Amino acid sequence: MAQIQELIEKFGVFKTDLTKSMAESSQKTSTDLNSFKEVFQKSLSGDFDKLINNVEKKLDAINNKVQENLSEGFKKTNETFNNVIERLTKIDEAQKKIDSLSTNVVSLQDILTDKKSRGIFGEVQLNHILHAVFGEKNDKVYQTQYTLSNGKMADAILFAPEPTGNIAIDSKFPLENYKRMLDTTLPDSERKRIEKLFKADIRKKIDDIADKYIIPGETAAHAVLFLPAEAIFAELNAYHSDLIQYAHRRKVWITSPTTFVAVLSTLQNVLNDIERRKYADIIQQEIIKLAEDFSRYRVRWDKLSTHIDTVQKDVKDIHTSTRKISSKFEKIASVDLEKETDLKKPLDKPLLDVSNDEE
Repeated sequence: MAQIQELIEKFGVFKTDLTKSMAESSQKTSTDLNSFKEVFQKSLSGDFDKLINNVEKKLDAINNKVQENLSEGFKKTNETFNNVIERLTKIDEAQKKIDSLSTNVVSLQDILTDKKSRGIFGEVQLNHILHAVFGEKNDKVYQTQYTLSNGKMADAILFAPEPTGNIAIDSKFPLENYKRMLDTTLPDSERKRIEKLFKADIRKKIDDIADKYIIPGETAAHAVLFLPAEAIFAELNAYHSDLIQYAHRRKVWITSPTTFVAVLSTLQNVLNDIERRKYADIIQQEIIKLAEDFSRYRVRWDKLSTHIDTVQKDVKDIHTSTRKISSKFEKIASVDLEKETDLKKPLDKPLLDVSNDEE
């Protein structure tokens, strides 16, 4: 019984210790749990705040980038829209110019139907080409509306150098029969008849220029027929070579605006070459004069060089004499001391024995 009682007491003490230990352990666990909870809450709260800050920064960066892209896209869209508007405006202006040009073409066709108006048009075009190549006022090279000695007035005249001489130019514009000749709605027989009329017109104009504007002793042996229409010039050279040959026989040059510019450019090069040659002759004469002056200069320089050589030789001789005289002066100034000492020694015997004389 005593042992059982002792066991019961030990069990009670163990129970008390166990309860106390469990209570302390539970309290410690609770404390640690609360501490862990507080630390975890603080850590979680800090990480969450950091996460929120990072998310806000990322969102701000994304927002700024989106705003930048939107601004740039809006700017490019606005520029594109403005370019489109500008091009549409230019297209509209071009359309207006085309409409105006169409009106002007119709007006030009109306003008060219009149023979006098065609003549004025050819003269204006001729004057424009002359102004473009030689300048607006260059009376030394050309003149417009020039009256010859026979009273005939040429549309222009070129003052070419000899042996060519003065070249008369007259503008002709045979348009009516040319247009009718190319009208495909007309029968072939009618077009053949009109072609003969067209060729007769050209022959007549060639004859008029050859008879009026080629004057021996006053003008060149050739004259120029200026056609203001390239199409007519091309028609003559392509399909009417007989007219070109006839013009050559009558010493008339047929030109279009393009070929006339080439002729004027060639003449301008010839005139420039003549001017250069003239100045080259002047330069050559001046060089010859300069060579003569240089020859005189060389003769004078040779004479001066001879005098300088003579003076230089005299100077050398003077230097030689000076050195010799100086050497002699030095020898005189520095006499031999030994000889001088010998002269100052006393005599062993008097030169005259006085005592013996007295005796």
